[in-house]
Amino acid sequence: MGWQDKIASPRAEGGTGAKIQYGALCWRRGDQGVEVLLITSRDTGRWVIPKGWPMAGLAPEAAAAQEAWEEAGVEGVMNPVSLGRYGYHKVLSEAAQVPCAVAVYGLRVQRLAEKFPEVKERRRHWFPPEVAAGLVHEPELARIIQGFVPPSEGRPAPIAGE
Repeated sequence: MGWQDKIASPRAEGGTGAKIQYGALCWRRGDQGVEVLLITSRDTGRWVIPKGWPMAGLAPEAAAAQEAWEEAGVEGVMNPVSLGRYGYHKVLSEAAQVPCAVAVYGLRVQRLAEKFPEVKERRRHWFPPEVAAGLVHEPELARIIQGFVPPSEGRPAPIAGE
């Protein structure tokens, strides 16, 4: 049984003690096909997707959209069906880290703002999905990115609960 199977509920700790976060796979159609937006993390400069903690009063996909705005200046259309989950360890300090499970939602980017809350703390860049998948450190996130096909491009949107 993997860490995904041990999470009791979206906001509660599961059997692994993993904390839930919500992330946005930001995408657009470019001249060469679908492109994925990655941003750098503030602490290590690694390529990541926008993600963060649950927010009171917001549905999971709305929290992911809010994180995409704050961390990347993204405005767009969010799909309310999760693309999947991945796990990682969030470093809180040199001596402390917490396991996290991130539910990922697809966000079709309509606009990238020049000014947004974390503009001075991060870089952002568009990549083809196969390149983006090779740049992230989490294998499960790489699989989500590499397997991403927008719902209107050849396959139906996933059905909640499947």
